[in-house]
Amino acid sequence: MAPFAPFEPRPVLAVAVSGGPDSLALAFLAAAWAAKRRGRIVALTVDHGLRKDSGREARTVGRWLRDAGVAHHILTWTGPKPRTGIQAAARTARYRLLSEWCRRKGILHLLVAHTRDDQAETFLLRLDRESGVSGLAAMPAISEEPDLRILRPLLTLPKARLIATLQARKQRWIEDPSNKNLNFARVEVRQFLSEIGGIGVSASQIAPRIAHSAGELGLARRVRERIIAKFLARAAAVDPSGFIELDGAMVNAAPADIAAESVQRCLLCVSGGGYPPRREKLENLCAELRASHAAEIFARTLAGCRIILQPSAEDGASILICREEARAATVAVAPPGNSFLWDGRFKIVRSDRGEATWLGQLGYEGWREIVQAAPTLRESAIPLPARFSLPALRDSKGVVAVPHLGYRRAKLRRGSGLRRVVWQPANSLTRAGFSVA
Repeated sequence: MAPFAPFEPRPVLAVAVSGGPDSLALAFLAAAWAAKRRGRIVALTVDHGLRKDSGREARTVGRWLRDAGVAHHILTWTGPKPRTGIQAAARTARYRLLSEWCRRKGILHLLVAHTRDDQAETFLLRLDRESGVSGLAAMPAISEEPDLRILRPLLTLPKARLIATLQARKQRWIEDPSNKNLNFARVEVRQFLSEIGGIGVSASQIAPRIAHSAGELGLARRVRERIIAKFLARAAAVDPSGFIELDGAMVNAAPADIAAESVQRCLLCVSGGGYPPRREKLENLCAELRASHAAEIFARTLAGCRIILQPSAEDGASILICREEARAATVAVAPPGNSFLWDGRFKIVRSDRGEATWLGQLGYEGWREIVQAAPTLRESAIPLPARFSLPALRDSKGVVAVPHLGYRRAKLRRGSGLRRVVWQPANSLTRAGFSVA
């Protein structure tokens, strides 16, 4: 834990505990570490509700931890579940629930139990996705969120050490059957690592070597992070309405890899998505931007965003990156007084008054509706393509409010609508995640 310092006096840490051997061992180790500093931990288990036994297993984990003197809470993933991409969706929901709970309780540190084995698997998965240096550096030991640090203190340790830790305590754990389902890419990679041979190294040697390579790339990533952060500080104009404009001339003049990484950062920031586009698609987009620089308008879609090159005789071309309307979050119930993150981009706080309404992207039809009621909205400084994906509150009569456009339906009862809308993207433009020795 030393490389993750400083911690506050009497630190309070949250630990994500699924019930598997990695996270359960982490909880016991972290509890002992905190106790020596007159602090404590809180264990958090997310019940995804994807298996009929998940609730019972979460309660079992809670009983084990409470018997060891560790506070435990179960966080439940509610609502409809996707039929495809279930592991990615579950991961997103898990981190959202964990982060929100920590923020509500004022806890600054969340520990997760990724191991050296997980690091090797992530490296190979990203290699398959044709990730660049930043992707192949895999998981950082520290990820800095706006008001939370996600810490991975076990990245240098093999899973076998953690199993041995539990065995020494005579502590049982839970095996998730999905960890043996070869329909999931990570499980397939795990199987590959366990069966590899015939290339001069044993299965027990290959994972640490891959993880070591990911760590070395992590150091290279830190250098690139600084270069890209400086470039974006000069080239990117970030608007709180949720779009970014890049200086086309600067993107055109930058080294190809820096330009591609910078565009990728903008895509992730604007879309609120969890995964970057495939490298080949990203490089093709950047090649088109360079070839079309200041020549003619063109528009593309990638990673849930619209990318529009806008030539200008005076200032040179600018590159508008805004959310793709069709990919914005589906309409969601927004009861009065609620606060939540919509579409991975905007923090929404409802007013305390008013009937339950619906929140979703404004869309073209919504834009037509409000501009008929308030024609001066056409003069908004927000580019037209970026308006369609703005958050809009609706009721049975139509659009109630679009804060970014200053629109509020006439004769609306005072105190209704949205109290606050803040662009708080899940992915910051300059990512704060780094490796530690």
